[in-house]
Formats: sequence, structure tokens, C-alpha cells
Amino acid sequence: MAFQYLTNIPLDQAREEYRAWMAEGGFAAGAEEVPAGESWGRTTARAVYAGISAPHYLASAMDGIALEAARTYGATETTPVTLPPGAFQVVDTGDPVPEGCDGVVMIEEVVWEEDGAARLHAPAVPWQHIRQVGEDICAGEMLLTAYAVITPAAAGAMLASGVTRVPVLKKPVVGIIPTGDEIVPPTDRPRPGAIPEFNSAIFSGMLAGWGAEPLVFPIVPDRPEALARALETALERCDIVLLGAGSSAGREDYAAGVIRQAGEVLRHGIAIRPGKPAILGRRKNKPILGVPGYPVSGILVLEELLKPLLLDWYHAAPLPPETGRAVLSRPVLSGLKYQEFVRVRLGRVDGEMIATPLDRGSGMVTSFMKADGILAIPQGTEGIQAGSRVTVRLLRPAAELEGRLVITGSHDPLLDEAADLLRQRDRSLGMASSHVGSMGGIMAVRRGEAHGAGLHLLDEKDGSYNRSYLERYFPQGGIRLVECVGRAQGLMVAKGNPKGLRGVEDLGRPGVRYVNRQKGSGTRVLLDYLCQKAGVDTGAVSGYQREEPTHTAVAAQIAAGSGDAGLGILSAARLYDLDFLPVCQEQYDLLIPDSAWDTPMVKMLLEVMESEAFARRLQRLGGYTLEKPGQVRLRL
Repeated sequence: MAFQYLTNIPLDQAREEYRAWMAEGGFAAGAEEVPAGESWGRTTARAVYAGISAPHYLASAMDGIALEAARTYGATETTPVTLPPGAFQVVDTGDPVPEGCDGVVMIEEVVWEEDGAARLHAPAVPWQHIRQVGEDICAGEMLLTAYAVITPAAAGAMLASGVTRVPVLKKPVVGIIPTGDEIVPPTDRPRPGAIPEFNSAIFSGMLAGWGAEPLVFPIVPDRPEALARALETALERCDIVLLGAGSSAGREDYAAGVIRQAGEVLRHGIAIRPGKPAILGRRKNKPILGVPGYPVSGILVLEELLKPLLLDWYHAAPLPPETGRAVLSRPVLSGLKYQEFVRVRLGRVDGEMIATPLDRGSGMVTSFMKADGILAIPQGTEGIQAGSRVTVRLLRPAAELEGRLVITGSHDPLLDEAADLLRQRDRSLGMASSHVGSMGGIMAVRRGEAHGAGLHLLDEKDGSYNRSYLERYFPQGGIRLVECVGRAQGLMVAKGNPKGLRGVEDLGRPGVRYVNRQKGSGTRVLLDYLCQKAGVDTGAVSGYQREEPTHTAVAAQIAAGSGDAGLGILSAARLYDLDFLPVCQEQYDLLIPDSAWDTPMVKMLLEVMESEAFARRLQRLGGYTLEKPGQVRLRL
């Protein structure tokens, strides 16, 4: 009887059947811990949080002199201020800022007197050239979600934030068994009829690029008993086995029988050319793939049938590298002397790929960790205007960016928690969030640059949140306000409240150092309202102009002792073991434009917000109340 392939099904069907069959059999990666410094290229097994802030102390950002900024006020070119020795301290970049100093003057701006005094021709601004505690990373912040590939920058960020070991998915060991009487080890003088074995070298390179550990076994002759012994040995040592050649219809093609003897065969024969003789088998939770002997066929089979299994192992989506066109959301300035590479976040909003520049500070390692692409600005160019169409070199596959949920506006840790749950539910989805304050979020949605924005804007007239602002900025409608959480806002102070603060009314007291949020943030609006209500002149509040982008950043300054109080949420205070003086319960909502409402990303986000897992995470953080998260509160 002539040989017949068992099956001849379409590739897509074979691929999906094989993936489902292996998942049913328990094919999945275990977890292990590895040193963070050696973790780049690996995939996180669960979310990773910062252990300490980076920097973890007030650090000089320049070589120069540290001083009390107030002593330099009034200095000009014509009326310089001279500081005697002892009124300042010489510091180098990275040195701790001495006690009592709140500014650093660059060494180039200091004129030295013969007696060692320092003459200054311009005043210092408080906190200039000082790296704040948590400027790059705040302790307790989520650095990476589950199933995220760790970049070299991310490994550095973990080490910078005190994470020395990180949980990762184990690498699958893939055994490669070359077979055939005519196959010989590579040589520069093969005899006639001998074929140097080189498929394993090709396959090993492909596997290593996909995050697997290849293990090549000795060449096995075309005898069923020898093939069976080799397959048993490989199954004992490996997570996946590739049985090379022997899958076709020749007189010495025994692979299908050997695989069936060792386990099961799902399909033998796929409707593709080259690659038709492929065998899809398994033993329990271990895939066994019969790979055709011709190298082009083997490459195609690995690309189409093995790579999807490895992506499932790592909970990953396909990541094809490429460049893309995008609209720049903010202007980018550049010096004429240099060609500059600007890190950007990318996400498609209402049909347009939006590129948002990240912080370009040389100490901001997290900006490279978060970057989706690189925008090259040619030498001799002063910058690129907002709204310009630019070409971006992608650091992530375009397919991943298509599933990117772009969220901006007010900061809250719940966004990080939602991003992690979103990633776990659907590996093709992700979230890119930026903290620009509630008003910044409203403007971004108006310009069509975001799928959503976090808001908590107080209407001083009636004490309501968000509604009046949306009616003012969206008179034509086209938006929905989705309920998120109620959250406790209050003054965060050091443990034991050493300054004896009672509330906002004490912020103007001498000796009280306040840490503020940025202009346009809902917390800043709330503070101004509370100060006005309490009769506190914000101009008299020491530190009112000292701005931080997030609640955790404010808390980090207070915990580090560089500030005494800051308005923030209870979860941030708990994270840093600070005392909390409640001020009010506010409403934090999510603004979503109608154009994004029916996207898969937004739908999945709303499901996450309504889930028990999300509620448990918020309960762990503390300071939140949930009534109807994910439900529409207002539609205009």
C-alpha cells in the first residue's frame, strides 16, 4: 500500500490546533529567580516593584558649590554676592547635598577670591542642580508588568531601585536530534554522498533569538530503535524536542512511528510547501515536532509552528521590527551641534500613530525602559514642531503598538495595577500612561492624542468633581466619564507628625517645607481651593513652587526628610509609612472619547476595572472606595 500522510490541513488550523492541544496538556513555563543585573532579555513572571528610590538621597547634579539659595538673592552682574568660606561646600556630581543646603551652583559660574570666598553674579534658585529623592524611580512604583521583556535599561532601573533578584519565566530547553545515515558532522572535506549536518546550527540560532536554550544531540542513524532511544534521552532533558528529518514518505522515514510510540501524534502533514511532512506530536506537556530535512522546509516549520509555542510559553505577541510614521504630540527642541535621538512612547489613537517624547535627562534610566521608539533629529536642526509627521525607529513591534492603550492625565497607582491586569488578560494589549495632570489629560483628549485621561478636578462652586470642566471644554460632546474610585486625599507628613501639623491652615507656618504637585493637576487645584478656604497665602508656603509629577514622588520627598508635608492620596502615604491627615474624599474618574469607546483596549480596560482582582489590588493599596467602577457617570 502506498504511503499516505495522515492529514493535509491548512496551516492556520494546524497552528491553532497544536497550540490548543499543548495548552490542554499543560505546556507552560515555570518561574525562577535570577540576578537583576543578568536578567536582560528574560521575561518577568509577575509584576516587579522598586525596592528603594533612585536616587535614594538628595544628590548634586553638577560639580560646584552647595549653599543656601536665599544667601545669593540679589546677585547680578553689577552687584555680585560674595560668600565667605564656610558659607558653602564644594561638591562633585553625585555627592550628597550637605545639610542646610538647598541649591548647587555650577563650578563654571563661581569666581574664586584669593581668600577662598566665592563670588556669584547670579542668584541661585532653590533646588537647582539637585537630583531629588525618587527623581527617576520612587520606591514601591511598578517597574515592569507581568510578562514584560526585560531590557538592559530595565535591568539597570531595577538595580538602581534596590531590586537585586527578579522572578522570570524559565527558558525552554529545546532538544535538536539530527538524523540520517547520510548526515555527518560538518567538515571541509565530506565524502561523496555525505551531507554535513548544518540544520542544527540554523535552528539553534533561531531558537536562541526566540529566548530558548538549544541543546544539540549527536547524529542518529536511520534505525527505529536508535531514534527511539535518542528521543527518550531528549525528552528526559528537554522541554521541547525537534526530531530532524525522517518525517517524509521515504523508506527510512521512521519519525512518525517513533513519535507515536513515545507519545501521541496530532497531525502528520500540513498543507504548506515547503514543509508539508511536518509532524505535530507530544508526550504529556512536551511538544515533539518532526521537522523536514530540507533546511528551507525546516526553517518554515519552525517559524510557523514552533515559534507560536514559544510565544505562548512567554505570554508574548509577535514582535516584528520595523519603522513607522507618527504624529509628534509635543514640540522637541534640539541643539544645532548634535544629531539627537529622542526616546518616544507610541500608541495609535483615532487612526493616527501618536509619538510622545519621553524625558531626555541623562539620569532618567526609566525613559529608555519605557521607550517604544527612537526619533532621530538631524544635526543642524533646532527641533521639530508639535503636530509634525515623523519617522520613528521602532523598539517594539508595530503589532504590539496597535494594542497599546494610551492613558494620560492625573496620576494614580491604580493605572499601573490596571495595566498589569490588562497584560495578564490579553498579552497583545498594553498600556502607555503619562502623568501630565488632570487638565493636561483633558487637553490631550481634545487633541485626539489619548484613549483616556484620569481626572479629579474639583468645582469650587458646588464641591462636585469633573462634570463642569467637561461641559466647559467639550461643548460639542463626544465624551464619556467613567467612574473609577473614590479616594482619600490628605496631608502626608513624616511618622509621628514632628511638625505638629493639624491641616492645610498650618502650611504657611515658618519652618514648614511643602512639596507640591505640578500646575494643572487635580491635587494642585484642590490645594489652592483649600488654602483659599483656610485663608492661607500660597506665596507664604515654603516649597509651593517645588513640583513633583506623582503622589509617590511627593511621598518620597517627605519620607527622605527633604519636605515636611504634601497633599496626596492615602495609598502613597501607606507606601512610605507616612502619617496621613485626611482632608477630603474625592472622585477619580476616567475620561474616554467616543472615538475610543468601542476599541478592544478600552473594552478590556473596563472589564478589568469591574473585576474582583482589581478590587483586591486597590484594597491592598488602601484609601479607595469602589461603588460602580467601569460604569458611565456622564455622557456628553
